[in-house]
Amino acid sequence: MSKKKYDFRPNEFVVYPAHGVGQVVSIEEQDVAGITLELFVVSFEKDKMTLRVPTNKAIEVGMRSLSSPDTVTLAMKTLKGKAKVKRAMWSRRAQEYEQKINSGDLIAIAEVVRDLHRTDDQREQSYSERQLYEAALERLTREVAVVSGTDEAGAQKQVDDVLVARAA
Repeated sequence: MSKKKYDFRPNEFVVYPAHGVGQVVSIEEQDVAGITLELFVVSFEKDKMTLRVPTNKAIEVGMRSLSSPDTVTLAMKTLKGKAKVKRAMWSRRAQEYEQKINSGDLIAIAEVVRDLHRTDDQREQSYSERQLYEAALERLTREVAVVSGTDEAGAQKQVDDVLVARAA
């Protein structure tokens, strides 16, 4: 195998839009219908899932390196902001939230967390709101953890502290 320049290297953490933070385990070749494909093998430890992404399509499908610490700081700042809740119908808003979560964009994900976060004295979240909130929160927390080198519990606390301070 010739040494090619890849966008991602084995052991590197990456973000895959629809699944969040994963780790490139290896780069392998697979023959598909007589064509040799090179694939990034990406493991999502937490979901016990492995994804094979063609190396030439990785960027196109939105796979990216981890956010910079600056982006994480910006995401935390975003959490501090005031929730922006549009008056649109829930189905339309839910769709927008889902798109933001699956965009893989950390700031967009932080916006979803901010907009769907509820304090104890606020009205109950519906089941679908809670699902979206938890999905966004998990994506955010996981990336913050890996970028800042803490465990998920530590990152969770960081995020919680910001959200609680904002609500106070």
